[in-house]
Amino acid sequence: MLVQKNVALQAFNTFHIVAKAGALARIADESDVQALLADPHWASEPKFVLGGGSNVVLTGDVKPLVLKVEIMGRKLVGETAKAFIVEAGAGENWHDFVVWTLAQGSPGLENMALIPGTVGAAPVQNIGAYGVELQDRFDSLDAIDLQTGETFSLNAAQCAFGYRDSIFKHSSLPNQDGGYRPIGLKNRALILRVRFALPKAWKPVLGYADLDRKMLETGCSQPSAQQMFDWVCEIRRAKLPDPAVIGNAGSFFKNPTVTPEQCADIIGRDPKVVYYPLADGSIKLAAGWLIDACGWRGKTVGQAGVYGKQALVLVNRGSVDGPDAATGGEVMTLAKAIQTSVYERFGILLEPEPIVV
Repeated sequence: MLVQKNVALQAFNTFHIVAKAGALARIADESDVQALLADPHWASEPKFVLGGGSNVVLTGDVKPLVLKVEIMGRKLVGETAKAFIVEAGAGENWHDFVVWTLAQGSPGLENMALIPGTVGAAPVQNIGAYGVELQDRFDSLDAIDLQTGETFSLNAAQCAFGYRDSIFKHSSLPNQDGGYRPIGLKNRALILRVRFALPKAWKPVLGYADLDRKMLETGCSQPSAQQMFDWVCEIRRAKLPDPAVIGNAGSFFKNPTVTPEQCADIIGRDPKVVYYPLADGSIKLAAGWLIDACGWRGKTVGQAGVYGKQALVLVNRGSVDGPDAATGGEVMTLAKAIQTSVYERFGILLEPEPIVV
């Protein structure tokens, strides 16, 4: 097991922020983790798991040992009466995996096409788009404990999925009595493989305005899985920047959830607010609209800016491979200014999606 020293991380994060890892190990197999934990020098060192770097803002050099996950492999591992069970290594590119499932005749992930990142990072964030979240298609995963070296498996309930949330983002979880259970897996586990249950009785998940427009434009009211995939890719490419060309971490803020009363109050002041009623009676507001309404579209702080086509996306206005890239400090200064502006106007505190390191 080779541990590299002073590794540049600009190519390993989609914001393309200039930073270094004091030490980095490439994890191609479970045995690589075991070897590190057996090494007296590295066993007790703090560790930071890095997948595709698509949900990370680096605010400086990374001091913990960086574990760059590169575990590959895709296969059909079983089936039930209702679903095909497919498995992918944690290092697989998410979008490439979606393409592969369609080629195998196992649709179900097409609404999440073109989401940047790796398969292993997908459960951490509980990624989602256009009415489908990872938890809707999740079967189970295998992970390794970075303290004990033991491997274990988790089902959906054990992952404690929430909106852009999971057990992997918490060091502890609250009890109903107000106390805390130390069962969070943040910085404790490295995901090895993820399995998905893809429905045999597939049907398109529609209901979003962008998809409705595609149906009207094409005259297709019953799209195939491939058609859905193509539509989602077209929509995303039209609205979102390619990280290989313009550094970004995708949607920077979560869409906030409010009560019907709060939503009614905002509608009274801003009738054009974009919102989505949820099944539990609460209302989800479009964070991008809130940011846009505060006049942030196209604004910059240093080399960090708000994308001109989608205010929910913060971008690196510098080069993706040069020293003039935005710094993590500039990104977070811009993010905090946006939070303050939205809070002052709407009384809502936006929560960032990316992990800040």
